[in-house]
Amino acid sequence: MKRILCLLLCAALMLGPIGCSQAKQRYEATWYDVFDTVTILTGYAESEAAFSAVAERVHARLLEYHTLYDIYHDAPGGANLKTVNDAAGGDPVAVDPRITELLSFCLEMEAATDHRVDVTLGAVLSLWHDARTAALDNPETAAPPDPDALAAAAQHTGAALLELDAAAGTVRLTDPEARLDVGAIAKGFAAKKVAETLPDGYLLNLGRNIVAVGAKPGDVPWTIGVQSPDDANGLLALLDAKDVAVVTSGDYQRVFTANGVAYHHIIDPDTLQPGTLWRSVTVLCADSAVADALSTALFLLPQAAGESLLAAYHADALWVAPDGTVTMTAGFSAALHTGK
Repeated sequence: MKRILCLLLCAALMLGPIGCSQAKQRYEATWYDVFDTVTILTGYAESEAAFSAVAERVHARLLEYHTLYDIYHDAPGGANLKTVNDAAGGDPVAVDPRITELLSFCLEMEAATDHRVDVTLGAVLSLWHDARTAALDNPETAAPPDPDALAAAAQHTGAALLELDAAAGTVRLTDPEARLDVGAIAKGFAAKKVAETLPDGYLLNLGRNIVAVGAKPGDVPWTIGVQSPDDANGLLALLDAKDVAVVTSGDYQRVFTANGVAYHHIIDPDTLQPGTLWRSVTVLCADSAVADALSTALFLLPQAAGESLLAAYHADALWVAPDGTVTMTAGFSAALHTGK
């Protein structure tokens, strides 16, 4: 699913800052079973038992969102997005309100981003998913999707194909060949919802969709590192973060190579090919769902159009161009860690 660049927490942050209150200690929990990624919850609590109670609730909620938004596996005893896809062209599907809420937000962002974030692009994205899976299984025969097949799949996309009835709690795809794919938004949306239940002093890293809830003890901001597209251990910038989300989209995640050409997972709905304008885009925003959607949209848009979107959502960003040039908004620059 989504396509997101690696954001690294600085190793130095494993230790509490000098002068912090000793009443709370730092704890961390890691899970590998939600949204097919690594999830890390870091927090300060009075005791390990207190932290564990919070962590258990967070994990349970993330598992619920993971199941609801899954397009590859059936939901035990209920409906999820796979159920909606399987029923395409048929009757409306009764779903959990958390599905209609997500899809309503997806439609909002589809319109706001000039269709760069399109939840109905699933028929196209499934071809890229299958090509990537085949390439990883057998690199010798790796190949991108057939252009004619992509063009045919694109005929089964568009927001008009998705019918939502929030009052009735139903979802319907009117085209039997249409498919939903929420990879551009689901993790950010789930991170937002779960973070809303956290006390101050917690940092949720859901597959590099990072949400800082409050600050560390002593009102010390969290520090988040933005990874270089060319170096898994290199950092482009350090950010001071408090009550904010940081999400990055980049061209080095979920990549496969065919005939010497690297293909990443962020697909432009206009060209049906991986976007080429940027190496990565990092978005800083109070709302992690918006940050997730904007990071994809900005990756596929010229900088001027991206800046207009950022202004509309009171967000900021850092861009990395193909030649390595780094540019950022004034708000992003102001959030840079000064070392003080």
